Amino acid sequence: MRPTRFALPAAFLLATAVHAHAGDTRYVDLVNRAHDSVTSLSVAPAGSDAFEDVPLEPLKGGGDSATVSVDAEGCRYDFRFHFSNGRTMVYENVDVCRYGKMYIRPLPTGDGEHPYVVR
Repeated sequence: MRPTRFALPAAFLLATAVHAHAGDTRYVDLVNRAHDSVTSLSVAPAGSDAFEDVPLEPLKGGGDSATVSVDAEGCRYDFRFHFSNGRTMVYENVDVCRYGKMYIRPLPTGDGEHPYVVR
């Protein structure tokens, strides 16, 4: 009877730990060093193009910051930022497990028709 009393709670704890690890949440601090405000953010697993919107209040240009959460199944994600001037910037293959802070750089001059990609 004793082994059963020990085995059941141990199995429950193991199942709980596996479930908790399967959907870890990572937090990333964003600092907007661009001149324009960031109006929205979408995140996708790296290289997947399956972007999902992340709740974010507009980040004013020039140093405004915020912390966002990413429900992480893995560590590498693509971040797509939309700016108040209509332009888009994509940061590819960001390791959210290793880096907890992202500095959004100023947009280079360009046509604005295509997203600017940071690799």
